[in-house]
Amino acid sequence: MTTKNPRYRILLLAVPALLASSFASAKEGPDQYPNGIENFMAGALPPPGNYFINYLGYYEGSYRDNGGDKIPGLKVNATFDALRYIYVSNYKLFGGDWAVHAIVPLVYQKLETPNPAFGNDWVFGLGDIAIDPIIIGWHFPPDWHITVGLDIYLPTGKYSSTDPTDSIGANYYSFEPVFSFTYLNQSGFEASAKLMYNIKTENDDTDYQSGDDFHMDYLVGQHFGPWAVGIGGYYFKQTTDDEVNGAKVEPDGNRGQVFAFGPAVKYDYKGMSFVGSWNYETSAENHFEGNKFLLKFITAF
Repeated sequence: MTTKNPRYRILLLAVPALLASSFASAKEGPDQYPNGIENFMAGALPPPGNYFINYLGYYEGSYRDNGGDKIPGLKVNATFDALRYIYVSNYKLFGGDWAVHAIVPLVYQKLETPNPAFGNDWVFGLGDIAIDPIIIGWHFPPDWHITVGLDIYLPTGKYSSTDPTDSIGANYYSFEPVFSFTYLNQSGFEASAKLMYNIKTENDDTDYQSGDDFHMDYLVGQHFGPWAVGIGGYYFKQTTDDEVNGAKVEPDGNRGQVFAFGPAVKYDYKGMSFVGSWNYETSAENHFEGNKFLLKFITAF
């Protein structure tokens, strides 16, 4: 690959944060949300109480350009562990239960680039912390559950404005309205989805404005006893252009997209839940494409 192409210069020189708690688009900054992490019961807020969720994930992928073709030498391997605390109160807002949460991710990442100035290097550190002060969940017996919220991502992650292999965080704030639902009928059939729209601020260190994006997690599955199995995944689609100093990044605004699907399984035991999933990515453009393996542990305390 030659760096005479201005898009690649933006990719490898001016825009360093390639990966964070959720495995990035190779552009100015990462997808701060770990797509695919929510599947079973994604729209069902639990009863009032305190909850802990641990997300453990591994991702490997190669970058695809705006035509879906692989860029030689640009790939990533990463392991992350994200700790989430949820408090569901006894207070009601608009007839629903009010809750708050915080997510603290840690990331161990190896980014390989075709640029000899960067090469291949490992980095470990804190990712971008997410908070949500206003989560509201409704339950409509016997089958429906709906939850809404406003996630806020903070630029707490390790970041370098000059070296993408030494960056984990995005170095910008983002605001993400969330709408999720779960349909679970008496026979154990489930359909769940979590829909999100991410709006980003500008990176002050690079004057790069990443575009907004729509993304969703989904699952269709069946429960039987303490077990549940299903097919789930995610869809990501950037809706506005990336800009540098107010000008569109050519040729297509660096608009990313990817679709993923794969199996998921859940097991409940004594107030705890264990969830495993594999997501195979396809149809990527301006985005990494690969495989994501996720384990989730949920408990009340």
